[in-house]
Amino acid sequence: MNGFVLAGGRSTRMGRDKALLHYNGRPLVEHAVGLLREAELEPYIVGTRADLATYAPVIEDLHPDCGPLGGMEAALAATGSEWNVFLPVDLPLLPVIFLRYLKERVGITAAEATIPSFAGRPQPLCAVYSRSLLGGIRRAIAGGDYKVMRTVETAASAREIDVFGVEAVAACADWPVRSPLYRWFQNVNTPADFARLRA
Repeated sequence: MNGFVLAGGRSTRMGRDKALLHYNGRPLVEHAVGLLREAELEPYIVGTRADLATYAPVIEDLHPDCGPLGGMEAALAATGSEWNVFLPVDLPLLPVIFLRYLKERVGITAAEATIPSFAGRPQPLCAVYSRSLLGGIRRAIAGGDYKVMRTVETAASAREIDVFGVEAVAACADWPVRSPLYRWFQNVNTPADFARLRA
Protein backbone atom coordinates (compact mmCIF):
# COMPACT_ATOMS: atom_id res chain seq x y z
CA MET A 1 0.00 0.00 0.00
CA ASN A 2 0.89 3.64 -0.40
CA GLY A 3 0.10 6.35 2.15
CA PHE A 4 -1.13 9.83 1.28
CA VAL A 5 -1.15 12.92 3.49
CA LEU A 6 -3.99 15.25 2.53
CA ALA A 7 -2.40 18.68 2.80
CA GLY A 8 -4.06 20.78 0.13
CA GLY A 9 -6.41 22.82 2.32
CA ARG A 10 -6.27 26.59 2.47
CA SER A 11 -6.27 26.73 6.30
CA THR A 12 -8.72 29.65 6.18
CA ARG A 13 -10.14 28.98 9.65
CA MET A 14 -6.64 28.69 11.10
CA GLY A 15 -5.45 31.94 9.53
CA ARG A 16 -2.05 30.44 8.70
CA ASP A 17 -0.70 27.31 7.05
CA LYS A 18 -1.58 24.50 9.44
CA ALA A 19 0.62 21.95 7.63
CA LEU A 20 3.62 23.88 8.94
CA LEU A 21 2.35 24.48 12.48
CA HIS A 22 4.82 23.06 14.98
CA TYR A 23 3.69 20.43 17.47
CA ASN A 24 6.29 18.85 19.75
CA GLY A 25 9.03 20.53 17.76
CA ARG A 26 7.97 19.32 14.31
CA PRO A 27 5.57 20.61 11.63
CA LEU A 28 2.27 18.75 11.44
CA VAL A 29 3.12 17.57 7.93
CA GLU A 30 6.29 15.94 9.26
CA HIS A 31 4.24 14.19 11.96
CA ALA A 32 1.84 12.84 9.33
CA VAL A 33 4.59 11.62 7.00
CA GLY A 34 6.33 10.01 9.98
CA LEU A 35 3.16 8.14 10.96
CA LEU A 36 2.87 6.68 7.48
CA ARG A 37 6.51 5.61 7.48
CA GLU A 38 6.13 3.99 10.91
CA ALA A 39 3.16 2.08 9.53
CA GLU A 40 5.47 0.80 6.75
CA LEU A 41 3.75 2.79 4.04
CA GLU A 42 5.41 4.70 1.22
CA PRO A 43 4.42 8.31 2.02
CA TYR A 44 3.28 10.97 -0.41
CA ILE A 45 1.82 14.42 0.14
CA VAL A 46 -1.24 15.43 -1.88
CA GLY A 47 -1.99 19.04 -2.72
CA THR A 48 -0.66 21.92 -4.76
CA ARG A 49 2.18 22.30 -2.29
CA ALA A 50 5.61 22.19 -3.92
CA ASP A 51 6.97 23.76 -0.71
CA LEU A 52 6.31 20.50 1.18
CA ALA A 53 8.48 18.35 -1.11
CA THR A 54 11.28 18.28 1.47
CA TYR A 55 9.09 16.02 3.63
CA ALA A 56 7.89 13.54 0.96
CA PRO A 57 7.11 13.49 -2.77
CA VAL A 58 4.21 15.81 -3.62
CA ILE A 59 1.34 14.87 -5.92
CA GLU A 60 -0.45 17.96 -7.18
CA ASP A 61 -4.23 18.12 -7.38
CA LEU A 62 -5.58 17.51 -10.87
CA HIS A 63 -8.54 19.78 -10.09
CA PRO A 64 -7.61 22.44 -7.49
CA ASP A 65 -10.25 23.88 -5.16
CA CYS A 66 -12.25 20.65 -4.96
CA GLY A 67 -11.39 20.00 -1.32
CA PRO A 68 -10.08 16.66 -0.05
CA LEU A 69 -11.88 14.82 -2.85
CA GLY A 70 -9.55 16.50 -5.35
CA GLY A 71 -6.58 15.19 -3.40
CA MET A 72 -8.04 11.71 -3.34
CA GLU A 73 -8.53 11.84 -7.10
CA ALA A 74 -4.92 12.86 -7.70
CA ALA A 75 -3.61 10.18 -5.33
CA LEU A 76 -5.65 7.34 -6.80
CA ALA A 77 -4.70 8.44 -10.32
CA ALA A 78 -1.00 8.32 -9.41
CA THR A 79 -0.86 5.24 -7.19
CA GLY A 80 0.41 1.86 -8.26
CA SER A 81 -1.29 0.15 -5.31
CA GLU A 82 -4.74 -1.41 -5.17
CA TRP A 83 -5.40 -0.07 -1.64
CA ASN A 84 -4.21 3.27 -0.33
CA VAL A 85 -4.20 4.81 3.13
CA PHE A 86 -5.25 8.46 3.48
CA LEU A 87 -4.39 10.64 6.45
CA PRO A 88 -5.25 14.32 7.04
CA VAL A 89 -2.29 16.53 7.80
CA ASP A 90 -3.84 17.63 11.09
CA LEU A 91 -4.28 14.42 13.13
CA PRO A 92 -0.98 14.26 15.06
CA LEU A 93 -2.50 12.27 17.96
CA LEU A 94 -3.61 9.34 15.81
CA PRO A 95 -1.49 6.37 16.94
CA VAL A 96 0.51 4.49 14.35
CA ILE A 97 -0.92 1.22 15.64
CA PHE A 98 -4.30 2.34 14.31
CA LEU A 99 -2.89 2.81 10.80
CA ARG A 100 -1.43 -0.68 11.04
CA TYR A 101 -4.84 -1.96 12.07
CA LEU A 102 -6.44 -0.30 9.02
CA LYS A 103 -3.96 -2.14 6.81
CA GLU A 104 -4.73 -5.46 8.48
CA ARG A 105 -8.47 -4.90 8.31
CA VAL A 106 -8.57 -4.18 4.58
CA GLY A 107 -6.35 -7.21 4.04
CA ILE A 108 -9.15 -9.31 5.55
CA THR A 109 -12.23 -7.59 4.13
CA ALA A 110 -10.87 -6.43 0.75
CA ALA A 111 -13.50 -3.69 0.93
CA GLU A 112 -13.28 -0.89 -1.58
CA ALA A 113 -13.51 1.61 1.26
CA THR A 114 -12.48 1.04 4.88
CA ILE A 115 -13.65 3.98 6.98
CA PRO A 116 -13.43 4.34 10.76
CA SER A 117 -16.29 5.93 12.65
CA PHE A 118 -16.03 7.68 16.01
CA ALA A 119 -19.00 8.78 18.14
CA GLY A 120 -21.25 7.78 15.26
CA ARG A 121 -19.46 10.04 12.77
CA PRO A 122 -17.53 8.53 9.83
CA GLN A 123 -13.96 9.75 9.39
CA PRO A 124 -13.60 9.47 5.60
CA LEU A 125 -10.35 11.44 5.41
CA CYS A 126 -8.56 8.87 7.59
CA ALA A 127 -9.37 5.74 5.66
CA VAL A 128 -8.28 3.15 3.11
CA TYR A 129 -9.56 3.41 -0.45
CA SER A 130 -9.26 1.16 -3.47
CA ARG A 131 -7.96 2.52 -6.73
CA SER A 132 -11.22 1.24 -8.27
CA LEU A 133 -13.04 4.25 -6.76
CA LEU A 134 -11.23 6.64 -9.10
CA GLY A 135 -13.90 6.59 -11.82
CA GLY A 136 -16.67 7.47 -9.38
CA ILE A 137 -14.61 10.23 -7.82
CA ARG A 138 -13.89 11.72 -11.22
CA ARG A 139 -17.60 11.69 -12.08
CA ALA A 140 -18.48 13.44 -8.82
CA ILE A 141 -15.87 16.16 -9.38
CA ALA A 142 -17.04 16.68 -12.96
CA GLY A 143 -20.57 17.10 -11.60
CA GLY A 144 -19.48 19.60 -8.94
CA ASP A 145 -20.11 17.27 -5.98
CA TYR A 146 -17.15 17.41 -3.59
CA LYS A 147 -18.68 15.59 -0.60
CA VAL A 148 -16.27 12.75 0.25
CA MET A 149 -18.59 10.36 2.07
CA ARG A 150 -21.43 10.68 -0.44
CA THR A 151 -19.04 10.22 -3.35
CA VAL A 152 -17.43 7.12 -1.83
CA GLU A 153 -20.83 5.57 -1.10
CA THR A 154 -21.90 6.15 -4.71
CA ALA A 155 -18.60 5.08 -6.27
CA ALA A 156 -18.46 1.85 -4.28
CA SER A 157 -22.16 1.01 -4.44
CA ALA A 158 -21.54 -2.23 -6.30
CA ARG A 159 -19.16 -3.55 -3.64
CA GLU A 160 -18.69 -3.44 0.10
CA ILE A 161 -17.95 -0.37 2.15
CA ASP A 162 -16.58 -1.21 5.58
CA VAL A 163 -17.55 1.50 8.08
CA PHE A 164 -16.60 0.36 11.57
CA GLY A 165 -16.85 1.85 15.05
CA VAL A 166 -13.46 2.62 16.54
CA GLU A 167 -14.88 2.32 20.07
CA ALA A 168 -15.85 -1.33 19.57
CA VAL A 169 -12.45 -2.21 18.12
CA ALA A 170 -10.59 -0.38 20.89
CA ALA A 171 -12.64 -2.23 23.53
CA CYS A 172 -11.55 -5.59 22.12
CA ALA A 173 -7.97 -4.80 21.10
CA ASP A 174 -5.00 -4.67 23.46
CA TRP A 175 -3.50 -1.44 22.16
CA PRO A 176 -0.69 0.17 24.19
CA VAL A 177 -1.92 3.72 23.55
CA ARG A 178 -1.90 6.40 26.21
CA SER A 179 -3.94 9.14 24.55
CA PRO A 180 -7.74 8.99 25.05
CA LEU A 181 -9.69 7.64 22.11
CA TYR A 182 -11.56 10.90 21.53
CA ARG A 183 -8.28 12.70 20.83
CA TRP A 184 -7.24 10.38 18.00
CA PHE A 185 -9.49 12.21 15.53
CA GLN A 186 -9.07 15.69 17.00
CA ASN A 187 -8.60 17.92 13.94
CA VAL A 188 -6.64 21.15 14.09
CA ASN A 189 -8.76 23.60 12.13
CA THR A 190 -8.74 26.77 14.25
CA PRO A 191 -6.35 28.54 16.64
CA ALA A 192 -8.52 27.23 19.50
CA ASP A 193 -8.08 23.65 18.21
CA PHE A 194 -4.34 24.16 18.09
CA ALA A 195 -4.31 25.54 21.63
CA ARG A 196 -6.20 22.46 22.86
CA LEU A 197 -3.77 20.19 21.05
CA ARG A 198 -0.75 21.83 22.67
CA ALA A 199 -2.42 21.75 26.07
